[in-house]
Amino acid sequence: MLARDFGLTETQRDFRTMAAEFVDAEIAPHAREWDRAEHVDQSVVRRLGELGFLGLTLDERYGGVDADMLSYVLVTEELGRGDSAVRGIVSVSLGLVAKTIAAHGTDEQRQEWLPRLISGEALGCFGLTEPGTGSDAGSLSTRAKRDGSDWVLNGGKMFITNGTWAKVALTFARTSDRGITAFLVPTDSPGFTAKEIKGKLGLRGQATAELTYDNVRVPDSARLGEVDKGLGIALGTLSRGRISVAAGAVGVAQAALDAATRYAGEREQFGKPIASFQLVQELIADAAVDVQASRLLTHQVARMADAGMKPKEYATDASAAKYHASETAVRVTNNCLQVFGGYGFIDEYPVGKYVRDARVLTLYEGTSQVQKLIIGRDLTGVNAMT
Repeated sequence: MLARDFGLTETQRDFRTMAAEFVDAEIAPHAREWDRAEHVDQSVVRRLGELGFLGLTLDERYGGVDADMLSYVLVTEELGRGDSAVRGIVSVSLGLVAKTIAAHGTDEQRQEWLPRLISGEALGCFGLTEPGTGSDAGSLSTRAKRDGSDWVLNGGKMFITNGTWAKVALTFARTSDRGITAFLVPTDSPGFTAKEIKGKLGLRGQATAELTYDNVRVPDSARLGEVDKGLGIALGTLSRGRISVAAGAVGVAQAALDAATRYAGEREQFGKPIASFQLVQELIADAAVDVQASRLLTHQVARMADAGMKPKEYATDASAAKYHASETAVRVTNNCLQVFGGYGFIDEYPVGKYVRDARVLTLYEGTSQVQKLIIGRDLTGVNAMT
């Protein structure tokens, strides 16, 4: 068996064990039901908070948990193994919102939001992508205009994870011709609406939404960071967030591999288990090596963050991990479905869900093509995105 523990501390193993036990007892048994219903049981949010998974790496003064980035990655991988829809709740509310408030917020903003986000009393969503703006985040059209001591926001966001559950939307809006600013927008603000998106290919249990801002008024105290400096906050947040997406991709690929390996030992054809056939073993062996390679890439960039490097310093490594792990998840889940044959095509078996959940990982928080351009720019010094 390929080693998964090498180089981990006892504390890191403990975090992973706790997450694995939670997943096996409270997530995996319900994943198919949630997928069919297109709705994760919302009580899971409180459980995530009780276990500390919504506060990993955050300051204990706000209820956070003393943990390093690698521990967070190990937990995220296990959540991805159980249900990518649940993993996304944590990756967004903690990874994209709470950590950004911790890094860039005022003392008042931290006091207001972090204890609620960490406990699971509230969730956050990350309002960057728009109906007409995806990879080119700098061209977003949602606007915020100054009105006395307030800001008034107008526009819309699309494909926003946690959008209908969130109590705060970390929103990026244009505040000048060339500048973007970040705002913490309470979702009960007049003029703010969230409409859930149904009929998704994967992550069906996740609350994904379209957000609308119709003259949403927030005080200047809701502004996160400096005026016109929000794009830098968004890009740095995404560099950090790609670590958890990579970990989640490893998790869903590992789940597919585990399922295919078990099935190959149980399913018989021509009078013997299909695990005895060389081409089936090839599918399983290739999957195992791919999963471990992605895991090691992800662990490496987590260790870079733990060593004190800033997001801009490990951005290319985060892109490499996210690119490799997400593409691996697609390839591995597809090959593991092949092991199941026709049974992989019905949802009585889990591998079809893994295929569907894996596919979106190559799209959000930067498509695979964008990750390649980030890597290429770093290697050549030439920016091919403009």
